[in-house]
Amino acid sequence: MLAETMAPGYSMNDDTISDLGIMPGSATLFNGVVMLTGMLVVAGGLLFHRHHGRNVITALFILSGVGTFGVGVFTVNTPEMHTIFAVMAFLSSNVLAIASHAILRGPLKALSVVLGANGLVFLIIMGMAYAGMELLFGPIGYGGTERMIVFPVMVWLLGLGGYLMGPQGNDARREGREHHA
Repeated sequence: MLAETMAPGYSMNDDTISDLGIMPGSATLFNGVVMLTGMLVVAGGLLFHRHHGRNVITALFILSGVGTFGVGVFTVNTPEMHTIFAVMAFLSSNVLAIASHAILRGPLKALSVVLGANGLVFLIIMGMAYAGMELLFGPIGYGGTERMIVFPVMVWLLGLGGYLMGPQGNDARREGREHHA
């Protein structure tokens, strides 16, 4: 969001989030933060695996992180590679949110499914719009649609981090070790 304020003429409706990676004033910050985020997601996935041993969830963490990192490396100026990494990040992150319900309890268990499903629905809308159905973007435009893929999973990731650091996270760690013992 900070990069948006640094890019003159940037439109949250019309421009992609990744357009910030090629705009003067925001490119360095945006690409650096995206690559760092990707590395942190991979590291988080490996730490998650160490404590929980859930291979599918770990793989989704790694795919999400690699996809995110790739978005920072391959800007929209390299459209084929950028699209591959963006779709990898979008898809794996939202599937990860849904898959995480297996280790969660309480409200976050249901919320993770809702947030991940939301992202997948908007990913489908984006794909259909790319296939010629641009009217599906509606008043939120391309940029808003993309944010509906990314922002809910960011909220989920923050919630998951808090959950895993709290007392319920200790229960989940214990269950993960028992599951793989």
